Amino acid sequence: MQAQKTLISIVGPTAVGKTALAIALAKHYRTSILSADSRQFYSEMSIGTAKPSDEELAEAQHYFINSHSIADDYSAGDYEKDALIRLATLFKSTDQVILVGGSGLFVKALCEGLDDLPKAPEDIRNRLNAEFAGHGLAPLQARLQAIDPENYPYIDYENPQRVIRALEVFETTGNPISFYQTRQQSKRQFKVLTIGLNMDRALLYDRINKRVDLMMQQGLLEEVKALETFRHKPALLTVGYAELFDYLDGKRSLEDAIAAIKQNSRRYAKRQITWFKKYGDTHWFEPHQTKEIIQFIDQYLR
Repeated sequence: MQAQKTLISIVGPTAVGKTALAIALAKHYRTSILSADSRQFYSEMSIGTAKPSDEELAEAQHYFINSHSIADDYSAGDYEKDALIRLATLFKSTDQVILVGGSGLFVKALCEGLDDLPKAPEDIRNRLNAEFAGHGLAPLQARLQAIDPENYPYIDYENPQRVIRALEVFETTGNPISFYQTRQQSKRQFKVLTIGLNMDRALLYDRINKRVDLMMQQGLLEEVKALETFRHKPALLTVGYAELFDYLDGKRSLEDAIAAIKQNSRRYAKRQITWFKKYGDTHWFEPHQTKEIIQFIDQYLR
């Protein structure tokens, strides 16, 4: 009897320790790691995305890290197709593969498939982008919250691309984006076991703050300056980059920009936890519980 193929998905908030666990599991099960971090695909974005170090990348085979240029447009739908092809190849020689990342949409794309959302007319998209360029994100966030208050906490509302996409759907159809998120899973030829990492909120926030300080020491500001040409790409309209572009534009001091990165990273972590607690059948552990996690997985695989 052929063994059931299993994708072991490691999820949780930023800075909680997903990379370390993924590498430990990849070594234990002698397998590879697929990244589902929507910003680590881009070779030019390393410091601000907390990409695994060269030493960590050498410990296990990783896919979808440094796989694209920021000049490329790469969507969750593109990732779903490419990752399914890669996974099919990997499953020819192993029964388990590790998936790791905090980008809920990309995790969902591979594990379940994406909802078929209506396409917005170009004039609506252009108008919303012009409003964002002229007035910032806050008015768009307020409109989205009024339109879809129950779903709003689960949206990455600090991400302009996500906010604009949700408003596009509403303005095109008259229905909020949650109306189309049926959560009907696409048929997959493998099982998915989801392991969530979480920890005491105060400790997590302290780790986030220290990580931001380390990023600045490692040269995050210089990385942002080098990406100036691509600043309107969706991946750069995100935490750690948007705040420093504001600093370079003279809209805030460097001290304020760093404080904003920390605050927005903490907010993002809270939304990640909310999203993954709502998403699927996630089994939660603390980052130090590697032994217990392996025991749990082994029992599941029997």
